Amino acid sequence: MSRWLWLWLLLVLGLGYGLRWPDLARRPMHNDEAVNAIKFAALAQRGEYKYDPHEYHGPTLHYFTLAWTRLIPGSGGSVSSETALRSTTAIFGLALIASTFLFLRGLGISACLWSALFLATSTSFVFYSRYYIHEILFVFFTAIAIGAGWRYWQTRSLGWAILCGTGIGLMHASKETFVFCLVAAAGALVANMAWGRWIDASSPPTRPPRLNWTHIALALLVWLGVALLFFSSFFTNAQGPMDSIRTYLPWLNRAGGASPHIQPWYFYFQRLLFFKAGNGPWWTEGGIALLALVGMAAGFIRRGLSEASASLVRFLAFYTVALTAAYVLIPYKTPWCLLGFWHGAILLAGVGMAVLLELARTRLAKGAILGIGVILAGHLTWQSYRANNEFAADRRNPHVYAHTAADLLRLVAQVQSLSVASPDGDKTTIKVAGWEGDYWPLPYYLRTFSRVGYWDALPLDSPAPIMIVAARYEAHLDEKKTHLMTGFYELRPGVFLELYVELELWKKWLTLHPPKPDPE
Repeated sequence: MSRWLWLWLLLVLGLGYGLRWPDLARRPMHNDEAVNAIKFAALAQRGEYKYDPHEYHGPTLHYFTLAWTRLIPGSGGSVSSETALRSTTAIFGLALIASTFLFLRGLGISACLWSALFLATSTSFVFYSRYYIHEILFVFFTAIAIGAGWRYWQTRSLGWAILCGTGIGLMHASKETFVFCLVAAAGALVANMAWGRWIDASSPPTRPPRLNWTHIALALLVWLGVALLFFSSFFTNAQGPMDSIRTYLPWLNRAGGASPHIQPWYFYFQRLLFFKAGNGPWWTEGGIALLALVGMAAGFIRRGLSEASASLVRFLAFYTVALTAAYVLIPYKTPWCLLGFWHGAILLAGVGMAVLLELARTRLAKGAILGIGVILAGHLTWQSYRANNEFAADRRNPHVYAHTAADLLRLVAQVQSLSVASPDGDKTTIKVAGWEGDYWPLPYYLRTFSRVGYWDALPLDSPAPIMIVAARYEAHLDEKKTHLMTGFYELRPGVFLELYVELELWKKWLTLHPPKPDPE
């Protein structure tokens, strides 16, 4: 790449860094983040990781976090902070921006520059790059697999085949939904070849060399080898690879409707294109959708593509539509799942911008289109900043979903303060009773306490000095004259916890924190 292209990439990565990295601990941990953090702690501190075919997705997040946190001075791979954990996904969010340039020879310089800019500023991609879940890693590995697969299709180079196989292996080891991407890609490949042969036969593409089946076999072996390595926990869990196949029984059941995350078909579109809750602001990435439609149309009518390959653009169009349809039709929906098909849309949006600039015949028209692109990126930047600052844990943010309330951090701070007043310190006994096991992410926030127990029912036989109880139990422990309810806290929307403290401990705490006198 030329020097100015490298400069643009560095500037875009700088913008992406500025949106993804600062103040990663601002938002309280979501349930899923906390579960991943606890599983990572077992790996980092005791070397324990075993793939669970019923929950939690694949092992790549934990092993890449281990590799990254060991590079942080003094961390030793510990789970010391939200920042250390979320910086892993932030790094992959930046790597995803850079991966756009794998498509340079297929989409052209202009399209790749705009796609990289939109990826850097997209509200959804920025938000989930700051989220300790698998999705950003999964989309990055998908980008590697598709980009390398395209390069292999054009060159028949063994290196690209191996990189493609590596990408698919890492997709496989990240999320069970990798099969949706493979099916969508296979369908897109067949549809694109059929379009080129029977519909667009007047402009047949240049035929690449014949497929080398040895290369294909090696790519397949790399895929399976990478998946085997991770699912076997680096050859310490012989059952892991088989569990990666067994997992599709519970996941198919969940996807079919046996889940609390059943949403209407328009769920993703609402969050991406026209979201407003209460007195919150309007949120939209609709400009990307419109540009993606322009890019799609150009691939089929072969106008304004300039450096871009119509075949690759059509493939991306078929792939994105197929993947979108899969996620729309499946009843199970969580907002981060939209990143897979939205990545394809952003690549096509870059093509759309390049097409509009190519078709513009005057400097004024080109300037206007450039202005629109800059305004769109500016709006996305401002929206991303707000989503990760003033609306970081606010349900009026389209990407805040069943999220932990900021109020929970007040509860955690109070428990820590009580432990200072207790003679047992961090060995103070704490009992947590959640309604039907709903107490996450408290196990993450109370991880420094060595005597914490969690119940799905109210443990009344031997109350602990500190009791955290779901409000729905209506425990009224203070009526026993042994405890005092000292606070009422929101766990997540509509879910509340009560804090009961043993009277003697509460008296000791009050001596350290005497009530402030009322102003006269």
